[in-house]
Amino acid sequence: MSNTEEKVVRVSGEQLHELIKNKLVKAGLKGEQAEETANHLVYADLCGVHSHGAVRVEYYAERINKGGINVTPELNFEQTGPSSAIYHGDNTQGHYAANLALEPAIKMAKESGVAVVGVSKVGHTGTLSYYMRKIAKENLVGIAMCQSDPMVVPFGGAERYYGTNPIAFGAPSDGDQPLVFDMATTVQAWGKILDARSKGKSIPDTWAVDKDGAPTTDPNEVNGLLPIAGPKGYGLMMMVDILSGVLLGLPFGKEVSSMYHNLHEGRNLGQIYILIDPERFVGLELFKKYISQTMQELNEIKPASGFSRVQYPGQGSQERYSKHLKEGVDIPESIIRYLESDDIHYNRYEGLGAFAN
Repeated sequence: MSNTEEKVVRVSGEQLHELIKNKLVKAGLKGEQAEETANHLVYADLCGVHSHGAVRVEYYAERINKGGINVTPELNFEQTGPSSAIYHGDNTQGHYAANLALEPAIKMAKESGVAVVGVSKVGHTGTLSYYMRKIAKENLVGIAMCQSDPMVVPFGGAERYYGTNPIAFGAPSDGDQPLVFDMATTVQAWGKILDARSKGKSIPDTWAVDKDGAPTTDPNEVNGLLPIAGPKGYGLMMMVDILSGVLLGLPFGKEVSSMYHNLHEGRNLGQIYILIDPERFVGLELFKKYISQTMQELNEIKPASGFSRVQYPGQGSQERYSKHLKEGVDIPESIIRYLESDDIHYNRYEGLGAFAN
């Protein structure tokens, strides 16, 4: 393993967006689909969530180029009740389908006070906070969950069954920024372990297990991630899998498709969105006032030894976004070179294991 950090290039959000969009179009994605996917990936990089940003473009390009993303989908919003619906994504690009599903979901929530909308049969959809921010800006409360590949051992187990199965929450405030957070149900994200591997560093023995289910500090021996808080996180990731998979009649548990297998086929992933209109409860203005009060009071709490301040959940991500939007963001030079090249992809993702680089 090398301890040498890769060189980075600082680019603006606009420059990065153009590079990503152009590459996705070259791979075969339609203009509108590429535009929305680029919006999402740039947002992730600006937030500092680089595992869901430009680094994903080559993987998407390979899957698109091999037919695993449907670029001419038959999309359908099926309303199944006054407050329930399924958005059928027909295995198109996940970011594009999920974003399209929000418009009728938001309309439904404003009309009936609540909306529960599943997004069915899509590809990878990126960071959920992107969608939560859109929902909060419509003065609605949002909750989202989605499936992911089996990478996590159940509490007490030595074999993988669930994915990192994230949960996200968003709420409007009476300030410029909504309250938004997005979390995996694992102790640590896979991207952090990859980072330790690339730098030749060890990891805490609470993050992951080896092939025998024993705790490991070697990032190269990781064969399963651990759920947050043991059995509690295990229960949460089961809930996410049921609501975003079983409820929609999609593959669930260990049957959820791998990111890197069968790149010529759709992944059939699912998501669930729950939207709530606070006007139907405490009232919108009072709700927003209380959310802002919560954010302020959390910031005012005396920090513990070793901490400079207390942040409300999601605050760090928002601050990084604002900073990078003004100053640009550092992206590995190899990624920029790939985005600028005429190559679509280098045929290197097909068949990789869940814990590949």
